[in-house]
Amino acid sequence: MTGAPLLYALLSLMIVGWAANYIAAKIAVQTFPPVLLYCIRMSMAGVLMAVVYAWHRRTNPPTWTLRDLPLMVLIGIFGVSLNQFLFVYGISETSVAHAAIFANMSPVLVLLLAGASGLEAMTPSKVAGVAVALGGVVLLRAMDARPHGAATLAGDGVVFLGSLAFSIFTVVGKPTAAKFGSISVMTVAYVGAALLVSPLTIWRISQFHLAAAPASAWLALTYMTVGPSVTCYLIYYYALARMEASRLTSLNYVLPVLATLLGVLILGEQVTLWTAVAGVVIFTGVYMVERAR
Repeated sequence: MTGAPLLYALLSLMIVGWAANYIAAKIAVQTFPPVLLYCIRMSMAGVLMAVVYAWHRRTNPPTWTLRDLPLMVLIGIFGVSLNQFLFVYGISETSVAHAAIFANMSPVLVLLLAGASGLEAMTPSKVAGVAVALGGVVLLRAMDARPHGAATLAGDGVVFLGSLAFSIFTVVGKPTAAKFGSISVMTVAYVGAALLVSPLTIWRISQFHLAAAPASAWLALTYMTVGPSVTCYLIYYYALARMEASRLTSLNYVLPVLATLLGVLILGEQVTLWTAVAGVVIFTGVYMVERAR
């Protein structure tokens, strides 16, 4: 399998992998505090990506120099490190359904960022799509408020900020990924993040009894690292260098639905009618944005 069939097969794997990540994260945060979970995940991913990079270097000489390192670090912070920290922290304060909706507003955010930077014109059709999507967000928070439930405004907001960080990467990072290669950018991002938070990691581990963590939490953490953190991101970078950013983010329409279904089936989460209605409104706006591009 080569060409377009291989690309879309990998993208399908990426969507399923990221959908399951919501479930794994909810399981992991029941045991690990969000900050500790993030630190361990970055450390494990840094080691794994260093191995992948060493293997890759055997047949692929580097296309970057130390002069390019600051840009790669900046792209990695927004595309990987910050996005994943905000996701882990946010999902500990909200439901799978809400997190999946807010985390997948990237097409709208990409349009707003591209418009603000002059890379794309804001037509009336695009503005209408943005308005509908934002109206759905207001509807979701106004009509689906559960004071004692799993979804909170703070959690939704943090997940949304994670989506914004990822959108910044999508707009700015495409030429970087194409120039330096996804493996190089990923390695710099994860190894850099692991080194940056290493003092915090050591301190948080010293305050937590790791041996008491159940096997389910460790399995969830391992999956979050190997699957979504490394494999799915490598697929995303690979695809980003081969197709338009807007087309790539539009494939995420199915992710909230799949993640929500997994949340209901595996975690027993409840989805209200207003969640479903607001989700439809939001992604109608996202669809309108994509159709107008």
